[in-house]
Amino acid sequence: MVGTATVATFLVAGLASLFMAWSIGAGSSGSTPFAPAVGANAISVMRAGFFVGILGFAGAVLQGQGVTEAVGKELIGGQVTTLSAEAATVALLVAAVLVAVGIFTGYPIATAFTVTGAVVGVGLAMGGTPQFAKYAEISTLWILTPFLGGGAAYTTARALRGDALEESLLVPVLAGLVGALLANVEFVLLGPPGESASLAAAIAPSLPGPQLVATVVVTLLVAAGIALALAWDISRDQAAAQRRFLLALGGLVAFSAGGSQVGLAVGPLAPLLSEFDVPLVAVLVGGGLGLLVGSWTGAPRMIKALSQDYSSLGPRRSIAALIPSFAIAQIAIFFGIPVSFNEIIVSAIIGSGYAAGGSGVSREKMVKTVLAWVGSLALSFAVAYAGFAAVDALLL
Repeated sequence: MVGTATVATFLVAGLASLFMAWSIGAGSSGSTPFAPAVGANAISVMRAGFFVGILGFAGAVLQGQGVTEAVGKELIGGQVTTLSAEAATVALLVAAVLVAVGIFTGYPIATAFTVTGAVVGVGLAMGGTPQFAKYAEISTLWILTPFLGGGAAYTTARALRGDALEESLLVPVLAGLVGALLANVEFVLLGPPGESASLAAAIAPSLPGPQLVATVVVTLLVAAGIALALAWDISRDQAAAQRRFLLALGGLVAFSAGGSQVGLAVGPLAPLLSEFDVPLVAVLVGGGLGLLVGSWTGAPRMIKALSQDYSSLGPRRSIAALIPSFAIAQIAIFFGIPVSFNEIIVSAIIGSGYAAGGSGVSREKMVKTVLAWVGSLALSFAVAYAGFAAVDALLL
């Protein structure tokens, strides 16, 4: 039977998780998805905050399981198989405070850095051993993100600005690529109980022929359908169609943000759920609600910072920034890797900004942001390690 003191500690950890979810919603998942669209004057700041909250909640519930389990169960090994309620509380409070400081100072602290550093810090303080294979997987994506996201955004923005291809042709092609990716994004509702599946994987078994071929056919049909729909829309009103495509991309990124970032808020609680007989979906719903409230109450400040302070974006560069952001986010969700949406979006914004010769890109802001990312990882690890060691000493 679970003791009263332990239940109380778990409740405190749950409150810390909600605070973390609010901080993430007000910061990375709430501000970054629609920042390029706001910068391109396609949507207002307040309306962006409203929609990103709704879409983030949906993503948290439908795609949040993978990153949640990775943060809760794969960062520490050895004799420490699960974080204690006290350790989860310390990790969440340390990470949430650092993210909140970033929100109120206007600098986007990388949430994945702070949570990962804090969880590893308390885990090692408990006597756990490092999981170097998982760290290598995580750090590889973190290091590659600026180059992949920024490079893809730069290349796309250059193509949209160039004369080699007509914009009325290139934009539908880009929409088709997004559609192909969307057809292979996994959702809980499409899979068997306890598992996820993509639209292509769900439809393929009903088609004749090898499953791989059927999956490719479904993917191509979805891509072609989206590309043709946008081409038709562009033929009617190019500016309006471009704006609608930009908003759709922002919505996809907002959904992906919820699926990824909720794991950073509730992941440290994952090892405790079986002990307290709490279903994972209930925790994901709670984390999603925290993201939603954070997006509605705290996101406008960071949306302004990202949409205006880093680079002056038009619709073309905004589209160029959001496409690789969506792709990287879904890759991270698929592999269960905690990733920072601030890093993804900022890298893409900078890459698309340099496509115009670097106009409007604040180098000083870039340097300070990178230092904030690195510092948040080291600081969260050190503070969480020392904080849990102090709490553990008091409880002995």
